[in-house]
Amino acid sequence: MPALTVQQLIKQFQLLPHPEGGYYKETYRSPEIIPDQILSRQFKGDRAYSTAIYFLLEQGNFSAFHRIESDEVWHFYAGQTLLLHIIHINGKFETIKLGNDIEKGETFQYAVPARCWFASEPAPDTDFSFVGCTVAPGFDFDDFELAKADELSRLYPQQDELIRRLCRQ
Repeated sequence: MPALTVQQLIKQFQLLPHPEGGYYKETYRSPEIIPDQILSRQFKGDRAYSTAIYFLLEQGNFSAFHRIESDEVWHFYAGQTLLLHIIHINGKFETIKLGNDIEKGETFQYAVPARCWFASEPAPDTDFSFVGCTVAPGFDFDDFELAKADELSRLYPQQDELIRRLCRQ
């Protein structure tokens, strides 16, 4: 089987540029709705039970530090290692390696807890990473906050270099 290319994936799955970097395509949005009056206060409106996207990052690009109001499960599909950098609410920092080389500590999926700051980038020897993200309650851009490097670095100075490298503003 011939190797997949970034251009094949963009064309096959009709991927579009994502505001945080990379390419994406929403593949699922639950038709069932959670009314805002039974959701936690951080949600401002009704939400789908769940949403899912394809997400593609190629070498030299990154998904900028951001946070959302829901848990987000990342799933590895194709390509090579994706580094997922997470600053947890308690300030703990970790990098998760998504991929298919379990002997090197990679995992096929990982759940980023709601309201954690996180960014992702292909590992140094990676051409591209093709992954999926599932969000519950479902994703809405009203729940999305893109980090400002100066503000995030003030909160987490021990991660200053990484934050400044993986922020777009």
